[in-house]
Amino acid sequence: MSILSIQSHVAYGHVGNAAAVFPLQLMGQDTWPIHTVQFSNHTGYGAWTGRVFDGEMIRELVDGIEARGALPKCDAVLSGYMGGAPIVEAVVDTVARVRKENPKAIYCCDPVMGDVGRGIFVQESIPDLIKSLAIPQADIITPNLFELELASGRTIKTLAEALEAAHVMRAMGPETVVVSSLLVQETADDSINVLVVTGEGAWIVKTPILPLPIAPNGAGDMLASLFLGNTLRGYSADQALSRTVSALYQVLKTTLDEGTRELQIVKTGQKLLEPDTLFAAEKVA
Repeated sequence: MSILSIQSHVAYGHVGNAAAVFPLQLMGQDTWPIHTVQFSNHTGYGAWTGRVFDGEMIRELVDGIEARGALPKCDAVLSGYMGGAPIVEAVVDTVARVRKENPKAIYCCDPVMGDVGRGIFVQESIPDLIKSLAIPQADIITPNLFELELASGRTIKTLAEALEAAHVMRAMGPETVVVSSLLVQETADDSINVLVVTGEGAWIVKTPILPLPIAPNGAGDMLASLFLGNTLRGYSADQALSRTVSALYQVLKTTLDEGTRELQIVKTGQKLLEPDTLFAAEKVA
């Protein structure tokens, strides 16, 4: 399997492609990264160097990949942080180009727009463009709870409301909706929940909260890549969610043990594929 991953990148640490590519490669997925930005480190530090790229550069890179005759071999496109309106348009155009050569190719869109506490942290035009252009083309979307509310136009306080909002998103095009950071009335104080909703049902995977001093950046980027990778490996939605969340928990546990704020993806290594604990998916609808 080959995956074209278009998202941000950092030289130090693990967010964007720096969080997504290694897990996919470990699964045996040939991954082709295109960066929407390249920074020295993630912006959570408050200072960084580097630059944001533009949509034309993304198109040029895809042109080069196409010139190698590689697009028919592309099984999936993964997108994350897109930075600006031209990049959203270039990503959607890339999905169309890949599907022209391989109609079976799937598109996994991580609709990076904001988060609880931080609010919207992308350019003002980005949420509407993601909602109108990217999400309708996606087979899988992986919003956090804040992004699900923003994209669906709904306030979510209960599991039932989360399920309704997920089906609103499914009606826009995606078959599968994965919701991270699912904090609703039914969520236990000592757990973190991730929800997956498809046409066949809905499942939740619950994991204990780890006492991390600072929540590491990049967990959402890694979750999207793991879920896509597990889906391409043939796992059903509930199985893919179980393996994805269990692997992410393993990385977070290693990160806690190492006492660092950067995800310890490389150090976790093969345990990404065979974590110490496999958290089961619970059917909720």
